[in-house]
Amino acid sequence: MSEDIQRCWGDDDPLMEKYHDEEWGTPVHDDRLLFEHLLLDSFQAGLSWRTILNKRENFRGAFDNFDPHKIARYTDKDQERLLGDAGIIRNRLKIKAAISNAVATMEIIEEFGSFDAYLWSFTGNKTLHGSRATKWQDLRTTSEESDAMSKDLKARGFKFVGTTICYAFMQAVGMVDDHMLGCFKYKR
Repeated sequence: MSEDIQRCWGDDDPLMEKYHDEEWGTPVHDDRLLFEHLLLDSFQAGLSWRTILNKRENFRGAFDNFDPHKIARYTDKDQERLLGDAGIIRNRLKIKAAISNAVATMEIIEEFGSFDAYLWSFTGNKTLHGSRATKWQDLRTTSEESDAMSKDLKARGFKFVGTTICYAFMQAVGMVDDHMLGCFKYKR
């Protein structure tokens, strides 16, 4: 842990620090990595990010490295395998959603050419700058863009993609830069 670095969050937990320092808020344009973040954020619903991050490698193994092409072809047998995997969140609805979301992702790729092109269209293909908060509690949890993304994803059959989940996803993949004042990653 780096005591001389000021962060928005994640201090005192090496895994959270690494995620904050190297990933959170960094623009992502790789379809597989975008799907990974959306899958993990959908599993986070009702849970802490720390819980999900600690299980990320287990999720990676259980869900074929987050490859939406493979996940879209999962069968009932795969669902049962996942329900029996203690290394992930064993929630039947979230597992079914991950599979149906992979199918919907493949349809988006077919329509838009990439998952990236579709998702980044909600921010006009640029990183939006969030609030100038100094405390985590002061950060917003939704936006007009996350509302629009949520609405459109749901219309395309996605599950566990409410506006708060979409906003957290947008923060994670750098569509929104919500690093706080004082954080070494804060840029304006």
